[in-house]
Amino acid sequence: MMNFAPLPAKSITERPLRILFGSAHPYLPQMIGGAQTSTHQLVERLRERGHQVAVLAGLTGEGWLGVQGRIRLKLGRKGYVCDTGLGYPVFRAWFAERAVADVVARFRADVAVFQSRLPVQLAAAIDRRKVRTFLYLRNVETKDLGGALADIPGTRYIANSHFTARRFSETDGIESEVIYPLIAADRYAVTPTRKSVTFINPHPDKGADLAFDLARACPELPFTFVRGWGLSDAEEAHLQRRLAETPNVTLLPSTDDMRSVYGDARIVLAPSQWEEAFGRVVAEAQVSGIPVLASDIGGLPEAVGPGGVLLPPDAPVSEWADALRGLWNDEVAYEATARAALTHASRPDLMPDYQIDRLLRTLGGAPVARAGP
Repeated sequence: MMNFAPLPAKSITERPLRILFGSAHPYLPQMIGGAQTSTHQLVERLRERGHQVAVLAGLTGEGWLGVQGRIRLKLGRKGYVCDTGLGYPVFRAWFAERAVADVVARFRADVAVFQSRLPVQLAAAIDRRKVRTFLYLRNVETKDLGGALADIPGTRYIANSHFTARRFSETDGIESEVIYPLIAADRYAVTPTRKSVTFINPHPDKGADLAFDLARACPELPFTFVRGWGLSDAEEAHLQRRLAETPNVTLLPSTDDMRSVYGDARIVLAPSQWEEAFGRVVAEAQVSGIPVLASDIGGLPEAVGPGGVLLPPDAPVSEWADALRGLWNDEVAYEATARAALTHASRPDLMPDYQIDRLLRTLGGAPVARAGP
């Protein structure tokens, strides 16, 4: 339940809402991550329902967008640029927290939803009496908030898992509406060839070293690693060293076509060493009935459910290897887990229409006529 009184029926408007999602993190295509992907798919669904939606994001100097943004910022005076290459307005700024008030005014937002990087600073910079303001809590690392929740009275909260909601209830005394990350199943569903053990985002926090150790412990199994977050120079050098000493690991570049990744997966690894708030790759894999071997930490148990195997993140590599081989080699156990994964992926809380209806009720807007199927 939310921590504010239900709106009177008359105040739940039937007109389309103008919704701004904001973060100081870069956005697609400059940064590809779970929060960016979830936001993009939310925006698309909301637009199908007839709502006007935009995104505010940080800007980096990388790629053509970065070069173009740098030139346009020098020529302009707004402190931000806007592009529509994704099919909707994306406002980008070196410092999103400095641009947010102007962007809210320019977009004429009814609702602002801030998340991921510096959401407290973004919320603090706007007039929350005029714009319904929400924080979508997508991780439990308080340093990313950019301030204390107590400093933004009048803000409401959404959490991406029950784990996240419980954590902030314990630490800050707030209540959050739980809405899982939106998974557009048609973008992930495949009939997997079941050829490899797949690990997405070989970053230290995601358990890259454990995944390499596991590959070395199971040299008879083929492993596919897929790039995700950017790495520092030291992290990249370490990754290359580990690749050189682990010949049964193939590294693929990051991609926005995750069907090509899951197409060959027999098992997906999620050996995270930090408290993931949910674990989007788990839900993506389970859409195709792909079992997951994951760390029993954070929100991963909630994401995995009966569709995989959980181990302590600090369990010996031998235990991880035994669990992996057991799932790989025991066809009866594998098929049972695959069926459980598929069933878990079809639970109501993960159905996009249900999630959008719930989000709109939370944001204060009644569903409007859908524009598409």
